[in-house]
Amino acid sequence: MNDPFNQPESARKELIAGDDAEGRIDAWLAAHLEGSLSRSRVKALIEQGAVTLNDQPTTEPKRKIHPGDRLVIVMPEPEDPQPKGEDIPLDVVYEDKDLIVVAKPPGLVVHPAAGNWTGTLVNALIHHCGDSLSGIGGVKRPGIVHRLDKDTSGVMVVAKNDLSHRHLADQFADHGRTGPLERAYQAVVWGRPRSLHGTIDAPLGRGGDRTKRAVKREESDDAREAITHYEVLERYGEKPDSTCIASLVECRLETGRTHQIRVHMAHIGHPLIGDVDYGAAFRTKANLLPEPARTIVNRFPRQALHAYLLQFEHPSTGEVMRFEVPLPNDMIKVIEALRAI
Repeated sequence: MNDPFNQPESARKELIAGDDAEGRIDAWLAAHLEGSLSRSRVKALIEQGAVTLNDQPTTEPKRKIHPGDRLVIVMPEPEDPQPKGEDIPLDVVYEDKDLIVVAKPPGLVVHPAAGNWTGTLVNALIHHCGDSLSGIGGVKRPGIVHRLDKDTSGVMVVAKNDLSHRHLADQFADHGRTGPLERAYQAVVWGRPRSLHGTIDAPLGRGGDRTKRAVKREESDDAREAITHYEVLERYGEKPDSTCIASLVECRLETGRTHQIRVHMAHIGHPLIGDVDYGAAFRTKANLLPEPARTIVNRFPRQALHAYLLQFEHPSTGEVMRFEVPLPNDMIKVIEALRAI
């Protein structure tokens, strides 16, 4: 079989079916394109008339492949994205032709949505990456494979092409169970968990509104498995009975549910400092702190959560890549104030 990526024109891919060829042409093409295009993308290309079979146009994805058939795909130019690029500063940790790793600051929304159609990380990436975005699903857009809440800071990886998008998405879906993917966060929480390290295994589902999440019974219709491993790194204002005012906790995810760390830590009685959604009942605790910690914590504008570690396998090279991003200044200021108690 011809190498589909060793053609004179990069936008044109030619394949000749071998003696064992069988099945639908969309399935056969997807399997023989070395993972560069998903089956749904191949199907869409066929339906758009971008594929010829033995020099004849074909728009039927279910048509059968036969030994010796010659298929040619002429890739259309990627469409311009609906979100527009915006010149928003980015803290780029690493970048190559396949992906970009950034340190997301607190306050930056990842993806355009109702209420935040502009000023997002996606808008910034479209502007920054420019023509290096070869297209995700035929559109010049960055491939978001994981997200951080608007007010959570930390390291993120974003794909620049279909192959990287699929490879990274598979790793995040696996949650590191069979591969090198690793994600770790640091959080400042009220109090101190009874055990200095442990596992929170509590299913999550929809909470009181569209955006919130809550711990659910396993039999609930929307309950989804959620597992967080935690370790207490530092304790602040510790008393003789081993209780303390607050703690710095490392959290590692075995699953990746929306608001998982925030809900899980609140579930065991230790919500994140600054978390107005899941720690509102603890807001008055800051008034018990001595100055200047009282003022600093009261003025802290977000949940104290930072994604400091991300490890994954590079989609093209297979190299295991590991990135650590230090705590942002606002969290450092809170921690230093608590250490001084």
